[in-house]
Amino acid sequence: QVQLVESGGGLVQAGGSLRLSCAASRTFFSINRMAWHRQAPGKQRELVASITADGNTGYADSIKDRFTISSDNAKNTVYLQMNSLKPEDTAVYYCNFLGQRYNYRPNEDYWGQGTQVTVSS
Repeated sequence: QVQLVESGGGLVQAGGSLRLSCAASRTFFSINRMAWHRQAPGKQRELVASITADGNTGYADSIKDRFTISSDNAKNTVYLQMNSLKPEDTAVYYCNFLGQRYNYRPNEDYWGQGTQVTVSS
């Protein structure tokens, strides 16, 4: 069983920065996409940022130019650098891998347990 282990969440003042990390506990045959999602209280989970195996990135409009996603494919790790944080960024952040655990398995989604990010005004 593979686990995605997140770290780096916490409490920060508005305008501050945090860096989230997410590492897989086991290797994958292939990872097609790594992503960060978030869910604020009373709201649906939303896609924040994604990065494909060949390095193409995508961002939600609400965080564009403030957040940067990156990955270390050799370490099966994805990062989210969050700058200029706002109170509305407060949420539980989840990492997500889309990949093949083994070559005989189809592409499947794997999720981390979530890490809380709280931005105070």
